[in-house]
Amino acid sequence: MRKKSEPTFRVNRRQLLSSSVALGMVGATNAAYSSENDFSNSPPNLPEWTTYLGDGVDVTPYGLPSQFEDNVIRRNVPWLTATTESSVNFTPIQSLEGFVTPNGLCFERHHGGVAVINPDEYRLMINGLVDREMIFTLDDLKRFPQTNKFYFLECAANGGMEWRGAQLNGCQFTFGMIHNVQYTGVKLSDLVKETGIKPSAKWLLAEGGDSAGLSRSIPIEKALDDCMIVWAMNGEALRPEQGYPARLVVPGW
Repeated sequence: MRKKSEPTFRVNRRQLLSSSVALGMVGATNAAYSSENDFSNSPPNLPEWTTYLGDGVDVTPYGLPSQFEDNVIRRNVPWLTATTESSVNFTPIQSLEGFVTPNGLCFERHHGGVAVINPDEYRLMINGLVDREMIFTLDDLKRFPQTNKFYFLECAANGGMEWRGAQLNGCQFTFGMIHNVQYTGVKLSDLVKETGIKPSAKWLLAEGGDSAGLSRSIPIEKALDDCMIVWAMNGEALRPEQGYPARLVVPGW
């Protein structure tokens, strides 16, 4: 007799055969795999890393990826440009998880190399068709209300390695000039509220502070919409290759 609380399991012959085939395939796969790999650390054996002490908390004060992930790095193409100071490297997007790009893997595009700037000497100047021309230090910027936003950054040439047909194999080199991070900073419109703006101002000319001296024109409506001056990415200070100590972010442009 069976108690009411006990479930009834019925397995027909077809289900039994299917299960047997599945188990047989798993067994065959494991057998093939074990012939080429060392399973001394697999159950029921005791893994070797449980038999000795690992590194202490002060071995890597900043933190590093696992040694087994050393293939997940940015890569450049040596023949693409004459020098690496005016070149690009590529995000390994095929190896990433989720939608946030780690700071150490965000692609770079430089025209004059990476500028090394002392944050104490950093200055942001807003002048021209404003009511009050002003110069802000980094500490000045950090006194404004803080804004945190996720934005993509993509090079205008992303995908360019296929403009004349595929030149390199792999997603990293074809579409790796892109990343997505959380920026922390101040809205540019909040700074402009301090300087004021004349009615005749229609464009903003943004100029970088590195050796390339690049500048870009931005419609004033866009500048006052969602542009930011940021000093942090993904919870840490900008890295030098990403514009340390502060950079302009123009979402979607």
